[in-house]
Amino acid sequence: MPKPPRARAAALTATAVLLSSVLAGCSGDDSKDKDEDLSAQKLDWKDCPAPSQAEGGGDAPSPLPNGAKWQCATMKAPLDWNKPKGDTIGIALIRARTSGSASKRIGSLVFNFGGPGGSGVTTLPAFGEDYTKLRTRYDLVSFDPRGVGRSAPVKCESDQQLDAYFQQDATPDDAAERTELLDNTKEFNAACEKNSKKVLPHVRTTDAARDMDLMRQVLGDDKLYYFGISYGTELGGVYAHLFPKKVGRAVFDAVVDPTQNSEQGSLGQAKGFQLALDNFAEDCTSKTEACPVGDSAQDVKDRIAKLLTDLDKKPIPGILPRELTQTAATNGIAQALYSKDFWQYLTEGLEQAYDGDGKILLALSDSMNGRSENGEYSNITAANISINCADDKPRYDSDYVEQKLPEFRAASPLFGDFLAWSMVSCTDWAVAGAADHPDVSAPGSAPILVVGNTGDPATPYEGARKMVDALGEGVGVELTYKGQGHGAYDSKNKCVQSAVNGYLLDGKVPAAGTVCS
Repeated sequence: MPKPPRARAAALTATAVLLSSVLAGCSGDDSKDKDEDLSAQKLDWKDCPAPSQAEGGGDAPSPLPNGAKWQCATMKAPLDWNKPKGDTIGIALIRARTSGSASKRIGSLVFNFGGPGGSGVTTLPAFGEDYTKLRTRYDLVSFDPRGVGRSAPVKCESDQQLDAYFQQDATPDDAAERTELLDNTKEFNAACEKNSKKVLPHVRTTDAARDMDLMRQVLGDDKLYYFGISYGTELGGVYAHLFPKKVGRAVFDAVVDPTQNSEQGSLGQAKGFQLALDNFAEDCTSKTEACPVGDSAQDVKDRIAKLLTDLDKKPIPGILPRELTQTAATNGIAQALYSKDFWQYLTEGLEQAYDGDGKILLALSDSMNGRSENGEYSNITAANISINCADDKPRYDSDYVEQKLPEFRAASPLFGDFLAWSMVSCTDWAVAGAADHPDVSAPGSAPILVVGNTGDPATPYEGARKMVDALGEGVGVELTYKGQGHGAYDSKNKCVQSAVNGYLLDGKVPAAGTVCS
């Protein structure tokens, strides 16, 4: 069972759609134009189609409030960057043209919303209004990174197989359950190799960073103007390392710790999600009205722990015919902790589950996993595992995980086992991992604004300082947001947005160590 993807902007949008029901041309390419100068290619921008299944499905993006339409195009990129004149793939792009005058336009502002595995083509329109001010001087641009959505998507198991995969017990208690988890993981990984063998070696973050530099050239910009969120900060850091002189103005929000290996990252997430759960419980029980899921913060957590223990023995009805299992409930709780806006759904979901109804928690879990109401899955899980396994060198077996369980449980009684066992996701992967952790050192780069959130569950706050240090002296500029949820800018905190907008729009670098609350 994979650990939760590092960014959930797209999934949080899907959560709202799924819960509302519970509670109530960009195409791939495989050409061989070996003599073509890809940096000189002209993009054929057209009205965007409806998202593909791999992108999450749904309707074509609605125009922005001022009537501006979203446009889509496909950029050719080398399948193998070591063979730049070889086969190409299509990278799906989306944009909204600047609302300002041509004389005020700075260039294109490229977004990556993270995951890895999230579709930027579907996520940017969902949050387009949040970037209205930035659009006064930039074209807003995002993309499906290679392996994702419409960009040579990784394909693994079928929708029916994924339903079974996500129902498995991801926290085995005995030898038989452990064998079943390892067998299911091996089958999933074998399906990825069978169905996506050609692309699997070429979905590393370094490959995506090179795609972004090609994108910069094709969009006509001398520098890359960039807004990276969650895993997007890792991608941005790798870009800055590879192309430090090409960095224009860049913002990293919800920052991945670039010094950690995959085990340390999973342990950090265990601590981060436990902190978010603690904050949720404190918030619920501190209000004037009685908290419906516990009399004290500890009581809230004790009741959740008992629910999960009971579900391990006997699942309850969910979204029929599927049941709410212990794994799905844990996944759903984690999803709700990504944003304070979804704490109300967590409260309602727990209330229902205590009464034997698992619909809301299962809908939250479906959102995390990229499952739509019609039973179709996006490829976020396949892409997430593929990119992480191609990036991360360490491989962990079940014996190693067993040894580490006490440390993970100490970090989080609720999420520890879940995130410890996630480390076996890459054990039988077909492609070797690239490195222990990404290299983001970027001497000579323009300043990069690094925004950390003290209550972030998925990318703990400490990662922001580690990113600043790793970028190198004079590059990273740290800004702290004392808040809750994954990321800071989309919290709509005026202090954070003023600092970010001031840098991206006017080049005003805030003082290092600025704190917003």
